[in-house]
Amino acid sequence: MKKIINDPADVVAESLRGLALAHGDVLRVQEDPALVIRADAPVEGKVAVISGGGSGHEPLHGGFVGTGMLHAAVPGAVFTSPTPDAVEAAVAATAGPAGALLIVKNYTGDVLNFETAAELAEAEGTPVRSVVIDDDVAVKDSTYTAGRRGVGGTVLLEKITGAAAERGDSLDDVETLARKVIGQVRSIGVALTAPTVPHAGTPSFDLADDEIEFGIGIHGEPGRERIPLESADALVARLVTAIVEDLPFASGDEVLLFTNSMGATPLVELYLAHGIAEKLLAERGITVTRRLVGPYITSLEMQGISLTLLKLDAELTALWDAPVNTPALRWGI
Repeated sequence: MKKIINDPADVVAESLRGLALAHGDVLRVQEDPALVIRADAPVEGKVAVISGGGSGHEPLHGGFVGTGMLHAAVPGAVFTSPTPDAVEAAVAATAGPAGALLIVKNYTGDVLNFETAAELAEAEGTPVRSVVIDDDVAVKDSTYTAGRRGVGGTVLLEKITGAAAERGDSLDDVETLARKVIGQVRSIGVALTAPTVPHAGTPSFDLADDEIEFGIGIHGEPGRERIPLESADALVARLVTAIVEDLPFASGDEVLLFTNSMGATPLVELYLAHGIAEKLLAERGITVTRRLVGPYITSLEMQGISLTLLKLDAELTALWDAPVNTPALRWGI
C-alpha cells in the first residue's frame, strides 16, 4: 500500500483539519464529533440541508458544504457510517425553527443512524425530514444490498435542495423537491481497479488486467457482472443503455449529464467518455443541457467512472444554475 498518510487511524481527522485550513472562508470543522459546518451556520430562517456518510468519497460530502449547498456534512471513518450522535450534533449546530432536511444514501448503516438522529432531534423540538437516495441502476435485486445504492445522484440532489433552501423554501417544499429529484435521477459505474482502505492495507477485490467490474458500488461492492475489458465506445454505450432504459429516459427529454471519476481516472479519459455519452444520448433524441465532469463522488483511488442522468425541467435547471460557493462546486458568486 502506497498512500500519503501517517497513522491509518488518523486519516480522516487529519484530512478534515487540512480541509478547514484550505477553505476556512466557507466552512469550519468540529472534531468531536467530526463535523463539517457552513461558516455562517446556523442561517436564520433557512432550512438546514445536511448529509454525510463514510469518508473516502471526497469531495462528497464535506467538499459540498457552503452557500447554496450543504449546511453541514457528517463524515464517518473510511467507508463507515457516521454515528447518530454526530448526525444529531450537525442538526443542533445548523438547524433552527425552519428545520432540517437529511439527505441519506441508501446503505443500511446510514439509513439506521440518520433515522435515529432524526428522532432524537425531533424529540428536542427541531422539525426534521429525511430522504433516501437510491439512484444506482446496477442493483437489480437486493440479495447483497438493502435495495438500490445511493451514488452519483447524491451530488445533484445536494446542490438542488441546497439552492432551494438558500432561496427560502419551507421544509415541506424542500422535501417535496428532493423526492422529485430522486425520482428523476439514475446512475451506474464501472471499476477498472479496486480501492484500498487505509486500515485494511490491501485492495477491496481482485481484478485481472483484462477484466472490469460493471455496476460497481462506491465502496467496492459487487457489480452486475465482471466482463472483459472493452473499448471506451462499447463501455460507455453499456453504461448509457443501462441508465436510459431504467427510468426510462425518452426522446425529447432534457437532462443533466454528470460524468464522474471514481478517484484515479484521469481527465483525458473522463472527457473522452463524456463526449461519447453525449453523442449516444443525442442519437436517442435526449438533449444534454447541463453538465458536470470531474471527480465529485469517488472511491479512494479506484480507477473507473460513473455516469448520472437527471431529467430536467425549468425549476430544476434554475436551481442547478443558482449560485453556489463550496470547496468543490463554485459558480455565480
